[in-house]
Amino acid sequence: QVQLVESGGGLVQAGGSLRLSCAASGRALSSYAMGWFRQAPGKEREVVSAISWNRGSTNYADSVKGRFTISRDNPKNAVYLQMNSLKPEDTAVYYCAARPWPLATVPPTINYNYWGQGTQVTVSS
Repeated sequence: QVQLVESGGGLVQAGGSLRLSCAASGRALSSYAMGWFRQAPGKEREVVSAISWNRGSTNYADSVKGRFTISRDNPKNAVYLQMNSLKPEDTAVYYCAARPWPLATVPPTINYNYWGQGTQVTVSS
């Protein structure tokens, strides 16, 4: 089993930055694909970004390209999401997800096995 715990959410003004962290326990994530998702009130959950196990492949939703950066630290069993130039429409609960995926590329549409409980990000205008 893999347990994921997100942190780093909060309230920020538009144009500001936040860095989300996801700490994993239970298994080493060195062969896992990792993803960040978000769900805004009244909307479906959407993928924000994903990264392959070796950091060789990343992808981003069009709405966050150029503003968000995903990264991971395998020895620390952690994944991060640096969010810059935040907009009110980025307001959502952000979730970290993991899936065994020892391939060099990770499609944005894979199904994840493990999920964190989420961290709230609120961007005020």
